Amino acid sequence: MVTRTQKKMIRYVEEGNLMKLKSYLRKHSDLDVNFSQGKKRRTPLHLACSLGDDAILRLLLKNGADILLKDKKGDTPLHIAANKALKHGKIVYDDLVVPLQKSCPEAMVAPNNAGITPHDLLQWMKFEKTAPKGNTSKEKDAEKEWQEKLFGECQDEFFETFGQYDADYLFEEDTDEEDFQDWADRIRQEYVTKRHAEAQRLASSGYHGKRKKGKKEAEEEERANRELHERLQREHEEYLARAARKEEETRQGKKQRYEERCAATFSTDSAAAVTTKLSYGDIPWPAPKGSVEEMVEVMLHGADKKDVAVFRKLLRRQQAVWHPDRFAQRCGARLEDGDKQRILDTVTALSQELNRLAQSLR
Repeated sequence: MVTRTQKKMIRYVEEGNLMKLKSYLRKHSDLDVNFSQGKKRRTPLHLACSLGDDAILRLLLKNGADILLKDKKGDTPLHIAANKALKHGKIVYDDLVVPLQKSCPEAMVAPNNAGITPHDLLQWMKFEKTAPKGNTSKEKDAEKEWQEKLFGECQDEFFETFGQYDADYLFEEDTDEEDFQDWADRIRQEYVTKRHAEAQRLASSGYHGKRKKGKKEAEEEERANRELHERLQREHEEYLARAARKEEETRQGKKQRYEERCAATFSTDSAAAVTTKLSYGDIPWPAPKGSVEEMVEVMLHGADKKDVAVFRKLLRRQQAVWHPDRFAQRCGARLEDGDKQRILDTVTALSQELNRLAQSLR
């Protein structure tokens, strides 16, 4: 069970507020920074690495953060740092990987649940420089394609491509369905197995990589590589299609909740509905924490802009809902005094954005 003190510490890490975190750790000198949280069992150090905050990382190390602690996937903070270095290069390597490696060298060979170590990840970072010079052009192309696949589909991609970093990732629910991180781990494991098998084969043959492959062997290897690449591409396309379906379901759900809240809030069927005071959070904003543009996107989700007549009809309906004068007539007397101006300002901004879209259709 995470304590209130630990939750406050997590908030400072998420905000990247170094001074507050430093002061807080000084004030609570007995606070153990090696706690995990959520279904994924990640520590504050995991979080700092995922955010790429080297200052917070160093402060946590100074206060006894354990680099060998693993999350549910078996990843240490160094795994996460190595993944970010794979994607962003030497600057991230110097900022995140180097201090972790110096603080705990043995973490470099700590495997995750897929059997991958941070050392393996960093070896792939310089794979191109160490590739055998004797490869044919076709073999080089195949290896380059494989490397690009690994770089593009690394574990870190799940957090940074689909929604950037979600501040609530420590609290995400796990599902039985293979997610992007599981898929990337499995691909990396297959790659390591492939490379080890190749090294053992060459070692047992006694040629140390100098042997020229026979025509049949070369054809079989080329066919195996082609089948593997086709399978990877197929699985990737299936994942993207699944992600697109989930995204569409999420958008549909937001719009449905928005319409239901509008009906409940603006209803005049009961005296209670008409007299109940409304704070800012009680207004049925399409995206309560989003920008005006994001709110309008939820309102108009599912409308085909190419069908101008239908789109204009939906737009006019939303303009009527959020017209400042009409909104004031319906709800002005019900608004909480402390939130009234903020509510009216947001309504005005929504109305202006809807008007701008309507003018663009002319």
